[in-house]
Amino acid sequence: MSYDPKTPSKRSRNETRTPLTPSLTYGMNSLSLAGSIPSPNKARRGKAAQKPKPIDMKARVADTTNPFIAQPDIPAKANTFSKSLSKSTNYDFKAALDLGGTRSRPGSPVKKLSESGGFVVTEALRREASGGLLSRRDAQSQFDILKNDYTPPPRVKMTRSKSQPAIGKRAQAYAREPEKTVDPTDRFITNRAEQDLCATLELMHLSVKSASPSHTARLVEATGLPVNKRVLAFHEAPPMAGVDPLLAEQREHVKPLLRGPGIIGLTTSSGGSSASKTRKISNQPERVLDAPGMVDDFYLNLISWSSLNLVAVALGESTYTWRADTGSVTHLGDVPEGTYVSAVDFSQDGGFLAVGTGTGIVELWDAESGTKMRSMVGHQAQIASLSWNGHILSSGCGDGSIWHHDVRIARHKVMELLGHHGEVCGLKWRSDGEYLGSGGNDNVVNIWDARLGESITENDEVEVRNQAKFSKRNHTAAVKAIAWCPWQPNLLATGGGTNDATVHIWNCNTGARLHSLKTPSQVTSLHFAPHKKEILTTHGFPNNSIMVHAYPSLTRVAEIREAHDSRVLFSCVGPAGDLVLTGAGDENLKFWRIWDVPKPVKKKEKSGSMGSRDGVMAIR
Repeated sequence: MSYDPKTPSKRSRNETRTPLTPSLTYGMNSLSLAGSIPSPNKARRGKAAQKPKPIDMKARVADTTNPFIAQPDIPAKANTFSKSLSKSTNYDFKAALDLGGTRSRPGSPVKKLSESGGFVVTEALRREASGGLLSRRDAQSQFDILKNDYTPPPRVKMTRSKSQPAIGKRAQAYAREPEKTVDPTDRFITNRAEQDLCATLELMHLSVKSASPSHTARLVEATGLPVNKRVLAFHEAPPMAGVDPLLAEQREHVKPLLRGPGIIGLTTSSGGSSASKTRKISNQPERVLDAPGMVDDFYLNLISWSSLNLVAVALGESTYTWRADTGSVTHLGDVPEGTYVSAVDFSQDGGFLAVGTGTGIVELWDAESGTKMRSMVGHQAQIASLSWNGHILSSGCGDGSIWHHDVRIARHKVMELLGHHGEVCGLKWRSDGEYLGSGGNDNVVNIWDARLGESITENDEVEVRNQAKFSKRNHTAAVKAIAWCPWQPNLLATGGGTNDATVHIWNCNTGARLHSLKTPSQVTSLHFAPHKKEILTTHGFPNNSIMVHAYPSLTRVAEIREAHDSRVLFSCVGPAGDLVLTGAGDENLKFWRIWDVPKPVKKKEKSGSMGSRDGVMAIR
């Protein structure tokens, strides 16, 4: 049973979608002509091979859309290129290809068909296949034409000025091309310069194959270098270390711990500071005094230096004075049994010394005669701080209260300030007596205005003030270090304890914080330099140092490390403004020369006359 596959149905061609263009018509005619030529190998079975009809070339329909095929009735232009080439080479293209000029370009001889369908092999085509297109003689003549006709470009004459160096003739005639630079950040582009350098360094050793062994031995003996080791070695730069902000901050904090004891001098910035260069401060004190029995307590104030060059020191329950000009020591007196001296402070004129005790009693002593003038009672806790303003003595108590004592009258308490909830360990009047600064164990700084209200009693009652002009709570530890600026009175500096270790600068007129300085340890005392725009601070563990900073840049000018064997708790500035006295728990008092005494400026004497003689002024 024969299998009859199903033939798909024929589809009718839609002439509207596929129009019959001339090119398509020409292709269909060509296909029909090609199909009419019988194949010699294949013949249809059962039918005799029919004799093919001759093809009429003029009967073909010309393709008007093909620009490379000329129409039969329009003659094409003669090919001038083939004529010139055949004239120069004596080659007859027309005879070889049998062209009649009826086509737009010469056709290939291979594609030339006869009317019977075979190739037309002419005599010129046979000569071409046997002898080649161009002979050696003809090629040599064409090369001579090209060589003789070439003229090199004219050389450019370069001129130079007198400041430019001379250039060789070769460099003038042929300018060197600029060197190509390779981007070092692209790792896919090879850097030829580094490769050449490495190759050069590889050859720079003593064991050269071309060198003689005796010469190499003499070089080794003279230079002392190994034979098989390179003289110069090329190594790539190490990678940059990553910068961690937290790690950098920690390194800054531990930097003081890694340094040895001594002085560190640093340069200061020019931002408004009088210290314009590094200043060396001796790390050895000028004088050391023994102070046995000094209490090691951060909240106390146990030394004071008067304007009469007299130093008061509290040692346990006793008070001593040391005269700086003679070096004599005087035992001033003792406090009652069962208590201790907690604070001392000289009056502004240096004639009186106030002594505070651990039981809340304030004693008044005559510094010259060494006699006790009076005792003022009323506080219920120890007196940690004292400060004078004329005849008014202010005392800071452990219960957070501040009392103003008028030492001239019997009823000494004239005012009470309530602004702290902890012990008042820092207290300082401004030099003009208009403001009072206080710091307490409650981490609060208060600025009191003394011009407000009356400082007298009314109806036998003491005026109580519980509202300071400004209360600052930026510190995070007890505030003991307080100092007013002598050359800019509206500045108040305060320093915090261990958990804070920061110095803040305040404007007492506006209450604004102007500057802040972070220090490596607790700030125990603070002073402005009398004659320079600098700030001195003393510190506790772990450095036990004395630091000097410029103002307002707060750049560190110098540092004395390990000034005492224990933390530096107390300090005061001498009347001349050049020496600083420090006291510590190691029971030593040390004098340091921090600043220089300014030289007095001589005033120029004003002349009585201008070009005069005997009081008579001359016109000329």
